[in-house]
Amino acid sequence: MRRLALSLLFAGTLPMTVLPAQVTRYVRYSAGGTTAYGLVDGQTVRELSGDLFTSPRPTGRTLRLDQVQLLAPVTPGKVIAVGLNYVTHLGERPSATYPGLFAKMPTSIIGPEADVIYPADATNLHFEGELVVVIGRRAQNVSTADAPKHVFGVTAGNDISERDWQRADLQWFRAKASDTFGPLGPMIVTGLNYGDLLLQTRVNGEVVQSQRTKDLIFDVPAIVSYISRYVTLEPGDVIYTGTPGSTKAMKPGDVVEVEIEGIGVLRNRIVKR
Repeated sequence: MRRLALSLLFAGTLPMTVLPAQVTRYVRYSAGGTTAYGLVDGQTVRELSGDLFTSPRPTGRTLRLDQVQLLAPVTPGKVIAVGLNYVTHLGERPSATYPGLFAKMPTSIIGPEADVIYPADATNLHFEGELVVVIGRRAQNVSTADAPKHVFGVTAGNDISERDWQRADLQWFRAKASDTFGPLGPMIVTGLNYGDLLLQTRVNGEVVQSQRTKDLIFDVPAIVSYISRYVTLEPGDVIYTGTPGSTKAMKPGDVVEVEIEGIGVLRNRIVKR
């Protein structure tokens, strides 16, 4: 059963496009008390040493996927997010003229199969399935044309949001950045056409969000360029690009899956603290 689950995690259930040969998949995992990055080849993980964003080197050690615990695929120094970036999520609000940004905390990041904590005083916790950009090269005041050179790859994310806190608090600090409010994974994929991927979110198996990333109001190059005007992006930083459609309240016990074409399934359970 574990092997089947892992196969589904990586293969996904979405209709898949033909991927070019240069597509590469990276994971971060724990096995035998060691944490490492790995290159995914079918159902095999090839361990890497060195810096993932410069010159990772195969160590020669291999493991089966069912022998490892997948972790968040990166440990970001900064977690930046874009709000209201699909027309379908705007409702009656007009589109902005520039990306609306907020920050999540690095401690909000959790990996696939990790639990999302439903805080004791929370009442209105929502899912937000999103494409997430992983920065690979330092970016400071880069142009839109040059921005793709600074993108290492993409992964899936869930921008967990407490809607009542969003409305009540001075900032979105609690609502967006609480511990476990940033599921990420299952892998970083390079070489994908991240400008047109199918994104779906499911709660307990029911599809609740479905849209292609070509519908982003501000696409990945525009987002990276805009952020870099004000904040220097470093390798390993991540950017949640926004969620489509409408979202709904979740309850403890719910299982949320964010699946992105070519990336796989990010699955997490909601648990009460």
